[in-house]
Amino acid sequence: MRSILLSSMFALLLILTSCSSLIVRHDYDREYNFNQYKTYRWPADSEIDKNDVLARNSLVYKRVQAAVDKELKAKGFTLQESGETDFVVVAHAGVKDKMQIHQYGGGRYGWYDPWWGPYGGYTDVSYYQEGTLVIDIVDLKSKELAWRGTGSGVVKEYNNPDKMQKDLNAAVAKVLANFPPGAATK
Repeated sequence: MRSILLSSMFALLLILTSCSSLIVRHDYDREYNFNQYKTYRWPADSEIDKNDVLARNSLVYKRVQAAVDKELKAKGFTLQESGETDFVVVAHAGVKDKMQIHQYGGGRYGWYDPWWGPYGGYTDVSYYQEGTLVIDIVDLKSKELAWRGTGSGVVKEYNNPDKMQKDLNAAVAKVLANFPPGAATK
């Protein structure tokens, strides 16, 4: 039931919200010479984990690929459909249910305030979903992970595919801002 719900959420074109609230992290293996990377490819269908939330929705997966391709092209990398390449880009995603709790009240008397009652105010609980987009760069010579970038934020529903693609492009740009390592400082 839960997997059906997650699939249907992505079918409704749910994506990470505005980039200002996107939390981005990255890490990489310092043994790799990223300056030698020139070409890349996407994994073949047989290499994709079919249980991944992103892979189960081809529309969103294609949008992520388009956003990544745009960023990598701007950085000077060339997409190759066949032949030898330097690295493969693997994109995957996940969604978690989250809860946020806010305490209000309490007043000047601490937890006891005659205006708010003996318990000092009220509690507001809200539920939301947090989505995480992961972009992995796998070195094809060693077949090992060379770089990983993640972006996490609140999931949002889109009624306009163009607006969704624009926000997705901005999110992918933030995730890939530090690829290759040192690129953001140049």
